Amino acid sequence: MPQTHVLRLTPGEDLRATLTKAFAQLQAGQNTTAACIISAVGSLSRAVLRYADQPDGTVLEEPLELITLSGTLSADGVHLHASVATARGEMRGGHVMAGCIVRTTAEIVLAPLPGWVFTREQDAKTGFKELVAKPVGRA
Repeated sequence: MPQTHVLRLTPGEDLRATLTKAFAQLQAGQNTTAACIISAVGSLSRAVLRYADQPDGTVLEEPLELITLSGTLSADGVHLHASVATARGEMRGGHVMAGCIVRTTAEIVLAPLPGWVFTREQDAKTGFKELVAKPVGRA
């Protein structure tokens, strides 16, 4: 039976790359085809967030608290959104891009979703690869 997976990221790790790697390990070790983030706290020294309707990410390079992290994980990639707070309490949030670097720690709990297969397929309406979620055994 698939079990919850707990990660503690250390200073200098890339949040997105580490989660991609962790999902690959879940896929190999637990035959997981779908997972989601159920809890995350920590800090970043650098965040790269793509704001709504923007083509590129915005770099925030300062001490940041990771307030929320949510997303889905599949063999086709991760889709993550985060909110972070500056030392002044200002909030920023958006799509998590590569280059979000852990400052002191990031504690993340992943939940495998047995019975589901997540893939990402090109969507003609949005122009992006979007989530396709199917129960296992159904086409």
